[in-house]
Amino acid sequence: MPFGFFFFDPLYLLFALPALLLAMFAQWKVQSAYRKFSQVRNAKNLTGEQVAAYLLRANGLNLDVTGTPGNLTDHYDPRDKTLYLSAGVARTPSVAAMGIVAHEVGHAVQDAQGYAPMRVRAFLVTPATVGPWVGYLLFIAGIFINLSGLVWLGIAFFSASLVFALATLPVEINASQRALVMLRSSALVGPGEVDEAKSVLSAAALTYVAAAAQALSTLLYYVFVALNMSGRRRS
Repeated sequence: MPFGFFFFDPLYLLFALPALLLAMFAQWKVQSAYRKFSQVRNAKNLTGEQVAAYLLRANGLNLDVTGTPGNLTDHYDPRDKTLYLSAGVARTPSVAAMGIVAHEVGHAVQDAQGYAPMRVRAFLVTPATVGPWVGYLLFIAGIFINLSGLVWLGIAFFSASLVFALATLPVEINASQRALVMLRSSALVGPGEVDEAKSVLSAAALTYVAAAAQALSTLLYYVFVALNMSGRRRS
């Protein structure tokens, strides 16, 4: 098992290491792109908050825009119809801030239009939050009482995390596509700024790919253990 209640299985590293390295690279990539383009002032000298107001108005949306603590914690919450911007994005007139805000407005537009993949992801939030914990407990219990049915039930619960990660990908990619279309069709961007904003959004998208890879690698490890367990019982 990965870092479990009783022991650590070195075999887990064979499954987890590639996804872990991808996740580390993705985090480095997004931090690097953000640092670079947060230093590049956008042509209109507009802060992220001002860009949000412009794009929301252009899309006919009347939503609250408020602050959120942390760095790169910007998000749109469909539950309260609010756009949350970190201080570094809301108060900075950078290309990075412009791209991040456009992405989050893209989510707001998805919500307003009833974008189906976004609804699917929202439905999966609770299973994806609870499933891995329940699944891990069932998996561990099944291993220690040598009950393969319980092990496979745990794997089924844990798979909710992978389903959620895969459901997230089209939502995030579509939001970035919408963001770039909005920026291109607006009067906000100067020469080359859409490509610079795209660099930030592409780096951010890689983090979601890495999350899916991590969920898949852990699930494959659990399946491998379960199959070995079934093989031992038949021999």
